[in-house]
Amino acid sequence: MSFKLNEKVTWVGKIDWELKKFHGEEYSTHKGSSYNSYLIKDEKTVLIDTVWSPFSKEFVANLKKEVDLKKIDYIIANHSEPDHSGGLLDLMEEIPDTPIYCTKNGAKILKGHYHKDWNFVTVKTGDTLDIGENKLIFIEAKMLHWPDSMFTYMTGDNILFSNDAFGQHYASEYMYNDTVDQFELYQEAIKYYANILTPFSKFVVKKVDEILGFNLPVDMICPSHGIIWRDKPLQIVEKYVEWAKDYSENQITLVYDTMWGGTSKMAEAIVEGIKSVNTNVTIKQLNSSKLDKNDIITEVFKSKIVLVGSSTINKGILSSTASILEMIKGLEFKGKKAAGFGSYGWSGESVKIITEELTKAGFEMINDGIKELWNPDDEAMDRCKEFGKMIAEKI
Repeated sequence: MSFKLNEKVTWVGKIDWELKKFHGEEYSTHKGSSYNSYLIKDEKTVLIDTVWSPFSKEFVANLKKEVDLKKIDYIIANHSEPDHSGGLLDLMEEIPDTPIYCTKNGAKILKGHYHKDWNFVTVKTGDTLDIGENKLIFIEAKMLHWPDSMFTYMTGDNILFSNDAFGQHYASEYMYNDTVDQFELYQEAIKYYANILTPFSKFVVKKVDEILGFNLPVDMICPSHGIIWRDKPLQIVEKYVEWAKDYSENQITLVYDTMWGGTSKMAEAIVEGIKSVNTNVTIKQLNSSKLDKNDIITEVFKSKIVLVGSSTINKGILSSTASILEMIKGLEFKGKKAAGFGSYGWSGESVKIITEELTKAGFEMINDGIKELWNPDDEAMDRCKEFGKMIAEKI
């Protein structure tokens, strides 16, 4: 499959409808994904990025239908991760001397992945490549989201090939932002940002400011996953700036796991207390053992207050809660408040552990949390409701 973006640029990637997990088992892809590769035919012929290695041979076979491989003058590797560079091994078997343009870190990492001494040409921000009527301008995008990442801007057609930035894991036969379901697109875009780019938010703001400072017109943004932005393409750039600045909505999220239902009952009572004080706040009540971890992280990203709960087990916390806390810690959320809750039988360490982990993660702790013994009775449930009322007043 291929399709023309315009007279010079053709999409030659792969839509992966069956993908359900990415980055090993770390990222859920409910809507599949795509690996976007772009072929430019100007006076010179340029290939921008490839596909994930399982589709490498298919990619090369399809690419041959679009162009004589020996006529490819340049390959641009905006990012070295195997979902973008995986087609290089088979491709370079066919055209081993073709120069590969990438950052200095890109060359280093590509060598680390594939142990090949290809014809690397390293570039930095502001370097250009004349391809005929158009030029390619390279823009380093370090830590968005790897040290080697870069963007490539095509003059004349005003296209920004942004690699992982502004993408989504979203498979669709409708490849443009104005032709897909807008709710699905937004949900996959914010999930992508929350789970992958949040730790690099300071770099996002800096890089966007730098790009806008070039005063380059942008008529299309072509990421390496998901949908191409052609209708008001800078709308996703504006969203990234918003998401990068300690983003939150009017939302409180409860994330918890429970052994025999006691912690779950506490969560319900806390929610009841919140609602009795504030009927406008969005409340998400999420069992971490039953729901997708990346969807949970997305809701944490959107929240002003996060309450984390767990029963006590073996002087610790339940594994699904521990896993979510580890993810939260790594993502380095900013500007959020938190508290812990949980039920226990005899030792009762869970709430203290949760409080310590949330503190390490950089959350502003509202208090030391609330814990209740065994299966909460009416008095315990009333205390949880009061706890919820207090939480609602903190938003």
